[in-house]
Amino acid sequence: MAAHRKPRRRSAGGHTVRTAATIALAGAATATGFDGIGHAEPQLTPAQVKAKVDQLYQEAEAATEKYNGAKEKAEAAENRLDSLRDQAARRTEQLNEARDALGSIAAAQYRGGGLDPAVQLALTDDPDRYLDSAEFVERAGSRQATSVANVRRQLREIEQLRGAAHIELASLKSRQAELKRHKKTITGKLGAARRLMSQLPAEERAVLGDDGDRASRAATSTREELTTPGTATTEAPNSRAAAAVSYAYAKLGSPYVWGATGPDAFDCSGLIQAAYRSAGVSLPRTTYAQIDAGRRVSRSELLPGDLVFFYSGISHVGLYIGNGQMIHAPNPSAPVRVAPIDQMPFAGATRVV
Repeated sequence: MAAHRKPRRRSAGGHTVRTAATIALAGAATATGFDGIGHAEPQLTPAQVKAKVDQLYQEAEAATEKYNGAKEKAEAAENRLDSLRDQAARRTEQLNEARDALGSIAAAQYRGGGLDPAVQLALTDDPDRYLDSAEFVERAGSRQATSVANVRRQLREIEQLRGAAHIELASLKSRQAELKRHKKTITGKLGAARRLMSQLPAEERAVLGDDGDRASRAATSTREELTTPGTATTEAPNSRAAAAVSYAYAKLGSPYVWGATGPDAFDCSGLIQAAYRSAGVSLPRTTYAQIDAGRRVSRSELLPGDLVFFYSGISHVGLYIGNGQMIHAPNPSAPVRVAPIDQMPFAGATRVV
């Protein structure tokens, strides 16, 4: 009988517990061993951190341009909605005046011994249904019939306006939700970039933050004329391009703020829009719309005032100032500055004036 006894559950359970404990300890050891920038990868070098931060900034800027586009559409939808509501309010006033006039006619007829159906029209809570009744159509005289037709038309126009306003309201809510999504993406990318940078020693953070400044200074050290807009404006194809270049020079050192269009802070497309607005030229808000705002030019044809675009998604733009240089708003870690156009993957150029 002893040979047929079942094995004890305790030994199997004990083995399971020991196995789980071993896995948990191994996981804890792994997590401890990779404590740093991330639990799944070793400590990054400053150069690797910079590459990751640059990528995060680029992704944030792409999201910023989508945010700018959604914001522009939301504002347009809001303006259309306001206009429709204003029109509906005006038409409602006109309708009330027409109903009052019908009521006056009916009251006069009642005093003369007859009760006109227009009395009911003036007092009813559902005038459209009453107007459709056979009794009213049969009894209304020609003068009242004209007035009734006018009231009927106004009712229908008001309903059309309200329907259009309802559609615009739905569009506005959709754009607002889109804005919220893009904002969350932007803040997430920028937050991740800040966290990466914060894990470096202060001196290494300073070195990474200074790279753009050093590149800008190196680019201009052999060409002193680039420190002022003089040469760039004289080489610009026309006065409006020259004015845009002058504006961009005046904004050197301004901070980058996503969604900003000046006058004291900018994102990349906001700087371009503001520069040409100062010259009396209206440009779209986003990079992917700005590239189609003028005539495409090749890299070899570039003149001061041309817009230069970067990355495959057309997510960054600068203002060309000559000699292979541009003024642009790079990202939150750097202010508006002069930089070489070969600093980023070149995607195309446009001459807007």
